[in-house]
This record gives sequence, structure tokens and C-alpha cells, in this order.
Amino acid sequence: MDSHPSVRRDLALARAALDSGSPAEAAGPLAAALAIAPTLPEIHELLSRLAARSGGGLDLFPAAPHAPVGHVAARAHLLAAAGRPEEALPLLAAASGHAPATDWAGLPWVADPALGLRIEPDVLARTVMRLCTAIGDPAPADAVPALQPYLAVVRHAVAAHGEHGMLLGAGSALARRLGEVHLAVDWAGRGARAQPSKLGEIWLGYAFRSAGRTPEALAALRRAVAYDPDDLSVYADVAATLADLDRLDEALRWTELALERDPAFDCVVHTAHRLRFRADGDIKHLVSLADFVRDHPDDAHEHTDLEECCRNTAWLGGMPAGAPLPAGRGPAGAEPSADALNRLLRVATTDWAHPPAAYDRALGLVLVQPGELLGMLGHPVVTGSGEPGSLEIWACLGLLHHGSEQPWLDSDRRRLLLGLLDGDPDRVSQAALFALVTYAWVDPEARADVAAVVAGRLTETASGPAARAVAEIALAAPGLDRPARELAAATIRVPEVPRQRQKGRSLLRWRRD
Repeated sequence: MDSHPSVRRDLALARAALDSGSPAEAAGPLAAALAIAPTLPEIHELLSRLAARSGGGLDLFPAAPHAPVGHVAARAHLLAAAGRPEEALPLLAAASGHAPATDWAGLPWVADPALGLRIEPDVLARTVMRLCTAIGDPAPADAVPALQPYLAVVRHAVAAHGEHGMLLGAGSALARRLGEVHLAVDWAGRGARAQPSKLGEIWLGYAFRSAGRTPEALAALRRAVAYDPDDLSVYADVAATLADLDRLDEALRWTELALERDPAFDCVVHTAHRLRFRADGDIKHLVSLADFVRDHPDDAHEHTDLEECCRNTAWLGGMPAGAPLPAGRGPAGAEPSADALNRLLRVATTDWAHPPAAYDRALGLVLVQPGELLGMLGHPVVTGSGEPGSLEIWACLGLLHHGSEQPWLDSDRRRLLLGLLDGDPDRVSQAALFALVTYAWVDPEARADVAAVVAGRLTETASGPAARAVAEIALAAPGLDRPARELAAATIRVPEVPRQRQKGRSLLRWRRD
């Protein structure tokens, strides 16, 4: 039996309810246990007792929108026990979409080859497409084993319906997400030949890209455009594929063609800004993309272009590796409470997706008073952190969320952060400067002011030992003028004399998988 205490408790309650002739009282505990241990034999033994009732127990788990995942899985298993596995599989797939790494489908009725033969290929194709949308592309590595049973169902179905284009294409999409790229290419190619269509060519193009066959992917995506010249999402796919072939000028022309038709089409906007940044390295493209993301919260689907462009870049995606600045100063505010320190420790990290994500992550620190945030800057827990500079950064980012209703130029948060820039460069002034830069990313009205502050700080430190540290932050600042940006770039290019590591201090390292 599963060792989870709640599973043992729920099973005991369900068994007692069934023994006393109260099956309705068993439904809730069974669903709760199923959500934690979906393949536990004891759970399915009790479900079989419900299935033996008149009506098969389905009345206890009625179909309902937004039902708990355990409820959905229980209904699926009861449908399968009633001889209706083709109705059960979409429900089980919905559970897998909710928690892909959980082994929802590792059961005999799913593995039975007869399921792939009896389920309608259109139904299976739609089920697989919904599952693909839910699990991501690619699927998380820890979810691949739990999702393999669905791929087996598709294999059985393809054996019976080998010319069904939609089934082959959807199966290709699932195979690709699970790392079966050769199978993905085979199925997508068969589907595109059996039933030529725009979607078939898109599936084939994606399969070729996953297999590293980029020229063939490009050809398939161009054929998809020919089927439907008004589908601008395919233009974005073509542009991305051209970029993979280092044909960046052509790629940008495809994005321009699409933007002429619809300047706000999300897929193309994201792709265009990413490729423009790749072409010239100017962060103005990423800032514009961040503005677009903020102004269009209801995009058709999630995009990762901004995160990918910021990844592993100093201050855009996290703290740079290298020797930290000195701690520098004593406590500047009130003694922080244990709760305040715990909140800071919970949000602190050395990396983030992009500056707006860092701003959002610090939102929880609005519950810590500004005086306590200032007090943390000299607290031993902060100054002695194993990641020097990290906790100071998050304390300063927390200040941005206080007095947010105040206009930036007259705000307390601006005044406090500017005050922390006084004196010689240290970890606190570095953190304050990054907080100002981060705010410029999320508030266009603050950009000119922050750019002026950053340029001034850059000039002040240009010949000192902290010049490189300041220059790296400056290059992340929106709206920095060309002379300041050139000065920052030149400062970073000048070789530094290595500084001796402080005893007991570790250099900053990326926390990337």
C-alpha cells in the first residue's frame, strides 16, 4: 500500500463506507486517494466494488467541468470497467495533462491493444492533441515514462488506421514531445502524403526540425504557407527555421511580411523581436517585447522568446559569475523580524527569467516594511550569505513594491534606492542600481530618469575597481544613450586584473540545469 498517510486514511474511510453499504460516502476518499496514487491496486480493488453496483458507480462521479483530477480519473476507470474504454481515455488524458509526471495511464485497460482498435481515430487524434498542448514541447523529462502508454495506444490505432492523416499527425506531435523523433518524422510524413493539408505540413515541419533536418523542415513549412497564406503563425515558424539555417535576413523579411498584415500578431511579434536582438544585440528589442507582453496578457499561447534571449546574460537572466563586490555598510533601517528574513530567503535566487520576472517575483516582499528591507542590507544573514549580493538584490527589488501608487519621480521607492547609491560601490549600491534598472523595464515612464542615473553612475565609476560591475548592469538598462552604452561595452572588454577570492566566499555560479 502507498506509504502516504492520507492515502491509507482515505482507503480506510472508503472501505468502511462500502462495508456499511454507503457507497456515496466512499466516492470522495477514493477520488482523493486516486489523485495521489493512481495505480495503487487497493484503490482499484475498491473501484471494482463500485463498478459491480447497478449503474457501475458512474453516478458517484458525474461528468462535470472543473472536477477534481481524482474524480475525473475515477470516472475514467469506471467507464473502462463498464466496457467503454474509448470514452474513458480522453478523461484519463485530461488527468495526465493536469499532472504529466504522474502515472495515470499505467494500467492494463490502457495497454490493451484492443483500445487502439476500437477508439475512433478522430476522437483519439483530438485527445492526443489536447494532451500535447497540456504537457508542453518537449514534455518534461520526468513525465516521459508516464506518457508512454498514450503513445502505445496511438501505435495500436495507427496499425488499424494507417492512412488517417489527423491521427498520424497528432501521433507525430506526441512522439516528438516524448523524444521519439524518428517515429515523429515517419508518422508525419505518412499523414502528409495520405491527406495533404496545411496542418499535415506543419506537423511534418516540426518533426523535421526536432530531427535536425532543418532544410526539409523549411520546405514543409513553406508548403504550409502555400495552403493558407493568411495564417501568420506559420510565417513565424518559417522565420524561426530560416534563422536556424543562419539565413537571418530572410527570416526578418518573413516577420516583416507578417507584421505588415497584423502588427500585433503575437507569434510574429515575439519571433521578430527575438531575431532582431539576435541580429544586432540591442536590448531595445527585448524591452519592446517585454512591453508587448505586458500590454497583451491574453496572447493565444505562452511564449518563451524573452526568457530565451535573456538566459545566461548578465543581469538580464541572473547575477553574473565573478567575484562579488564588498558588503560595505552597516544596518540602514529597522531590525528585520524573523518573518521578514524568511520571506526574503524564500524569494531570493541568483537567476530569473528576465527583469520583469524578477520584479514580479519580489511582489511577496510588499508584506515586509521598507524599514525592515533596508535593515536587511546590513544584517549578518544577508551580508554573510553563501551567494554574495543575492539577498541584497531581492531586498532592493522588494522596495519597488512599496508606494507603487506614487508617481515615480516623487516616489519614496525612488528616493530610497537613490540613497543607497551614495558612497563607494558595494553590494548594496549594485543591488539598488539593478532594482532601478528592473523598474525601468516595467514602467516606460521611468526609463529616461533611470537611464540618466545609470549613465551618471557609470561615469563616476569608469576608472575604479567596480567599473565592470557597474558596466554590466548598465548594459541591461533600457534607454541608455549611445555614448553611455559604448562606454559600458568598452569597460567590459578591458581585461581585468583577477581579484583574490575572499576566504570562505564562493564565486557566483549559474543555477541552470
